[in-house]
Amino acid sequence: MKTVILDTDFLVHCASHRVDYEEELRRILNCVYQISIIDKTIDELNNIVEKQKGKTKAAAKLAKAILENNQLPLIKTKKDKIVDELILDVVNKDTIVATMDADLKRKLKAKGVSIVIIRQKKYLVLISH
Repeated sequence: MKTVILDTDFLVHCASHRVDYEEELRRILNCVYQISIIDKTIDELNNIVEKQKGKTKAAAKLAKAILENNQLPLIKTKKDKIVDELILDVVNKDTIVATMDADLKRKLKAKGVSIVIIRQKKYLVLISH
């Protein structure tokens, strides 16, 4: 079984553009998978809600509400690093990471990890390695 890890930036983008990532993942992934998030992702979303304004804040609130509603499993970490580094620490060949972060995508490609991104603010695309 593969694990799909959702990055904070990805969740905010999905919420702001009304992309149903669960439906889209079912469409593009032809394998058994489980969606998870890093525990510090919740902290990052809370931080965005507290410190940002306007559309970003609203999108982060919506992303948080969707996560709470779906009760996704959390990947426990030490929380001593930023989320991108924590993701890089836990990935393996059975991991797919959903992100919009260019730097994280570059590092994941170097490790040979598959990535899911949003295209045209409408649908998800799997980039396999």
